[in-house]
Amino acid sequence: MTARPARLSPAFLRRFAPLLLLPLGACNWVVMSPAGDVAVQQRDLILISTLLMLLIILPVMAMTIWFAWRYREQAQAKDYDPDWDHSTSLELLIWSAPLLIIIALGAITWTSTHLLDPYRPIERIDSARKVDPAAKRLQVEVVALDWKWLFIYPELGIATVNELAAPVDQPIEFKITSATLMNSFFVPALAGQIYAMPGMQTVLHAVANKPGNFEGFSANYSGAGFSNMRFRFKAMDRAGFDRWVAQVKASKAKLDRAAYVKLEQPSEKVPPMYFAGVEPKLFHAALNMCAQPGKRCMDEVMMTDMMGGGGKESARDTQGLRHDGTIDVGGFHPVEPGKKGEVAQPAGMTPAAERTPAEQGHAAPGQKDADGHAGHHGH
Repeated sequence: MTARPARLSPAFLRRFAPLLLLPLGACNWVVMSPAGDVAVQQRDLILISTLLMLLIILPVMAMTIWFAWRYREQAQAKDYDPDWDHSTSLELLIWSAPLLIIIALGAITWTSTHLLDPYRPIERIDSARKVDPAAKRLQVEVVALDWKWLFIYPELGIATVNELAAPVDQPIEFKITSATLMNSFFVPALAGQIYAMPGMQTVLHAVANKPGNFEGFSANYSGAGFSNMRFRFKAMDRAGFDRWVAQVKASKAKLDRAAYVKLEQPSEKVPPMYFAGVEPKLFHAALNMCAQPGKRCMDEVMMTDMMGGGGKESARDTQGLRHDGTIDVGGFHPVEPGKKGEVAQPAGMTPAAERTPAEQGHAAPGQKDADGHAGHHGH
């Protein structure tokens, strides 16, 4: 007796068919349907490259199936030649087609690499409109914090946390840095990602072409709060952006260095925050890691090094060079290791940082350390 397989009723299929779509529930086509011209050009580059590669992939897959079917044992193909080993015409076809595609991909990559360089100011609003040379670009300074995003509008004198806004069809220039670990700034609907690195500044130019509320996030793992390091990008018309700016200025909060030092401390799932005022050159201080009073800015240190150093007197002037996070969050004053308000440091770092060169055994020739030992003269 043969068991007959059970048939599924139409009612059962109608009820549980939506479950088959669950694997597609996380799909987001924003990369393929962006709102900014730079992202549109990047999408077109993806499509063109994919189509060029499919010119090889599809024929190869089709011919694999065709050859397997035509020359199977049962087919007894009349043109089957077990001693065949070479065909000049086939070799030319096999090698010339991929070569032409590689040349085409190389040309497209060369031009797009220069045209879509994030440091290069955009030259068009969209495919039909060029950027007016006299048009003003919106300046936005971005600081990646643990685990949130700080946006400073230097020309407007405002700042926000985890919320970014810009007018439609106005070019935007982002200046990006990080206060801690290397991160990556990414708004898929606007443009490609670009890294945010401590002590360094990267640049991204973009433009939004249609209103909307889009997601931005960190695209580089940066620790425990990475998954929630997200923000909203709001593209608005001019009137809507002006209302948004007025809303931010109505907050009355001020982002000075004391507030920045507190904001810099690690925190997760931070709701949007508005600051009606920003201390001048705060982004410069964040970029050069000298937001805390007493810290020497990195550009100042590099200038000193370029000019030959600070002289032998600088051997003990190290307090302003400590950038290991030992700060009192309440008053942003340096504190001794182990005191309340200190940010954790790598083990063994602080004692060495507090010792003078002589105490570390690196004294100059003839100079004695704390134990009375003279400095090394070399070997």
